[in-house]
Amino acid sequence: CHKGFDGGHVISYFFITLSHCTEQSERTIQTKIIMERFTIFQKILLYLAIAVFMTFILLPFFEMFMASLRPLQHLFRSPYQFWSDDMSFQAYTDIWDTVPLLGRYIFNSVFLATVTTFLCMSFVIPAAYSFARFKFRGKKISLGLFLGVNMFAGAVLLIPLYKLLRSFGFLNTYAAMFVPGAAFLVPTGIWLLKAYLEKIPIELEESAWIDGASRMYILKRVVLPLAVPGLIVVAVATFIGAYAQQFLFAITFNQKREFMPLPAGIFEFIGYQSVIWNQMMAASLVGIIPVLIIFLFLQKYLVEGLTKGALKQ
Repeated sequence: CHKGFDGGHVISYFFITLSHCTEQSERTIQTKIIMERFTIFQKILLYLAIAVFMTFILLPFFEMFMASLRPLQHLFRSPYQFWSDDMSFQAYTDIWDTVPLLGRYIFNSVFLATVTTFLCMSFVIPAAYSFARFKFRGKKISLGLFLGVNMFAGAVLLIPLYKLLRSFGFLNTYAAMFVPGAAFLVPTGIWLLKAYLEKIPIELEESAWIDGASRMYILKRVVLPLAVPGLIVVAVATFIGAYAQQFLFAITFNQKREFMPLPAGIFEFIGYQSVIWNQMMAASLVGIIPVLIIFLFLQKYLVEGLTKGALKQ
């Protein structure tokens, strides 16, 4: 803390912070008011549309679960049966015997996604804050270039990435997967967090600046605490992106089973002459559990972060 930060402007800083918190409550009230403007018929149509949308989203996961319960020999029988007496959870116990390293693959996926997320956030936070608060030459061009990175699929850059990682000695290591993974996810994180930081009143920073606080102190003690919902949204989006993109990098830059993530490890359920579909579905559902846990614990902040700034002030 810089000397003089507890000066006379601390009171004004407190009241500005309090007003910012009040604005969040007002947004919740505004959302309720907007919903009250809809007629009963419009609400029914809205909820019906949401139900149809959620059906298309959740139906594949439900079918995965049902397929994991069916015996392999009855999986593709005709006519299709929604429920049968031979369903069981046997596949969920057999997957650990069929693929002994399945637990290691799940750990690798969670570990790689976590490291990628922390690596991304360490670059995203200062970069997004700089783009949100500072004016400098080439700002718009830089943002456009960041966005342009996402235009290229990972497969297009596999060969140059392979040569680059080989020159650094990263092949067949964890770094071969989380380094390129972070490179592809940082631009999106910068755009998401920049939009959120721009909604935080600049008066908060000016008040702290007048009291003698440094730029780094303002970022750590003033901006980031208020940006927690936005940080969580960006971190979760980065984690999911890192969790989902591991397959391509794993099969290209890694040949060691001890470093293999779950998306690549699931291929072991594919044999030379057959595919153990029910166990593959069971392993896939087990692999989704870490992401579901994160959503359950952070859903409050996710909703707040996603709706921040969505309403006109």
